[in-house]
Amino acid sequence: MSYTFDKEKSFNTMKKIIYVLLVSVFIFNCNTSKNSASKKDERLENLKQNDTVKIVNEEIEYEIIIIEPGFNFWLVSRARPRQYYSQQYLENRNLIYVIEWNQRVLQPQRFDTNLYEMQIDYRQGIDYGYEVNYLLYNYFIYFQMTYNQRLGSFVPRI
Repeated sequence: MSYTFDKEKSFNTMKKIIYVLLVSVFIFNCNTSKNSASKKDERLENLKQNDTVKIVNEEIEYEIIIIEPGFNFWLVSRARPRQYYSQQYLENRNLIYVIEWNQRVLQPQRFDTNLYEMQIDYRQGIDYGYEVNYLLYNYFIYFQMTYNQRLGSFVPRI
């Protein structure tokens, strides 16, 4: 009879150990998901920071901020290098793109307001400088290719 008692005692002890292990695994998994969620949030924040392009021309106090996931990578990996296009070419294309963009912003019933959120104040005759024009032009190309949009009569290409 004492043998059965020891067997029951060790069975109960085993049940307690299994219970403690299950609770420990559950707690560990809860903490791991919190850590991975916070790591995921941190990665998204880093991606957002890395995908924020700030275009500034301090001489004329002009600034464009583009927050677009993937744009920086696209700019570095696929866009034509600086000085490939003349500033005049970039200005002409940007003017066409901006006019179409602003018309779409003003027609929210026709065009996706998630794509066309706000107007761009880009005026003909103002020298925004090469860098502003280069980055704005490339953003328009990236935007058209990524979202399957056409902002002019010509097909966007690199």
